[in-house]
Amino acid sequence: MAAGAALALAAAVKVGAAGAAQVGVHDPVMAKEGKTYYVFSTGPGITFYSSQDMRHWRPEGRVFAGEPAWAKQAAPSFDGHIWAPDVTKHDGKYYLYYSVSGFGKITSGIGVTVNKTLDPRSPDYKWEDQGMVIQSVPGRDLWNAIDPNVIEDEAGNGWMAFGSFWTGLKLFKLNADWTKPAEPQQWHTIARRERPAFTPDENGGPAEIEAPFIFRKNGYYYLFASWGLCCQREKSTYHVVVGRSRTLTGPYVDKDGKDMAAGGGSLVIKGNRDWIGLGHNSAYTIDGRDLLVLHAYETADKYQQKLKILDIQWDAAGWPVVDPAQLNSYQSVLVPPGK
Repeated sequence: MAAGAALALAAAVKVGAAGAAQVGVHDPVMAKEGKTYYVFSTGPGITFYSSQDMRHWRPEGRVFAGEPAWAKQAAPSFDGHIWAPDVTKHDGKYYLYYSVSGFGKITSGIGVTVNKTLDPRSPDYKWEDQGMVIQSVPGRDLWNAIDPNVIEDEAGNGWMAFGSFWTGLKLFKLNADWTKPAEPQQWHTIARRERPAFTPDENGGPAEIEAPFIFRKNGYYYLFASWGLCCQREKSTYHVVVGRSRTLTGPYVDKDGKDMAAGGGSLVIKGNRDWIGLGHNSAYTIDGRDLLVLHAYETADKYQQKLKILDIQWDAAGWPVVDPAQLNSYQSVLVPPGK
């Protein structure tokens, strides 16, 4: 996710080649409550949309009216953009995890806010911020506390994966209410890329990996991650890779058996001539379909980022397969407020 001020466009609506107004998102995650789908995205206050069919999306405003009270404590250069949300249901409530940071720095923190419902028209709708879950501090840590993803294990315990650049993607167990690390704390490195020796600690280096998302299917945990650079418009090189493990804590290995913690990762999908810089995916089974949700930059629209929801198929060996032709066939449609 490493995105900051450049993501002021995250809530923007752009017109695609077919003339339909599309949804501009960055780092999208999705949930379904009742018959309604919701997508949450990086942006001022976290922007979100609702839909009845995953094609036509209605803007619903922002989760936060301002900024979290603790944001400037963790990230003095925080610019109001709340990054990389993740949404999950636990104990009858919706937990929305989010990141605050200074662009390209490890002055970062991950927080969580809780709601009884995702429906902003419900009388029960009220986000209650639970504060900071973890924080990364320059000079103390060599990992970056952004890009959270939370998954429940077979025993009902919550685990958080996170990370961007530096020493890669980490995993830890959450406490009983899913708002802090469990005690005693135990950290697992689940994926990373080569970081040259003597790289200054304050520099993320060329270890271009971020945005973990763990998806459980057919006895495996699949770890999706984004390699390359996001947020660079026509220079964006983002693409999605995957590894898998029988156990949540890893090791996650790719199709060649290489551990993702040693640089492994098998390609799931990359861009084409019309769509580039795609990544920061989430993955779900919804309505009997396995789905990959991500953003991609549209070449024909001056490299503006758009929502993509793509079907996942599975090969004979149990690896995810995503047909890149779907990048051209799926187009979101923005429904104006009041329609």
